[in-house]
Amino acid sequence: QVQLVESGGGSVQAGGSLRLSCAASGYIYCRYDMFWHRQAPGKEREFVSRITSDGNTHYADSVKGRFTISQDNAKNTVYLQMNDLKPEDTAMYYCMIGSLCWSENYWGQGTQVTVSS
Repeated sequence: QVQLVESGGGSVQAGGSLRLSCAASGYIYCRYDMFWHRQAPGKEREFVSRITSDGNTHYADSVKGRFTISQDNAKNTVYLQMNDLKPEDTAMYYCMIGSLCWSENYWGQGTQVTVSS
């Protein structure tokens, strides 16, 4: 079992910044990738960013150049630095961890990000 706890969400005006954190705990003895997804009201959950166990990063086109994912392996924590936020970034942001060692992926409870124009 792996537990994920997100933090750092909030309300900002367009152009502002937020930094999300996601701390993983539990049975973490494998190489893993960590992801951020988001879900806006009335929309499906969508991929935002990924960081692999090797430190490679991937981004959705909609956030490329504005969001930066990073990790602190010693703390099993992943961060999402979000700059130049736009109203369309408003969503619940979810952290996810996945590994070939596990039969399932694990999700956090989500943290709300609201961007006003």
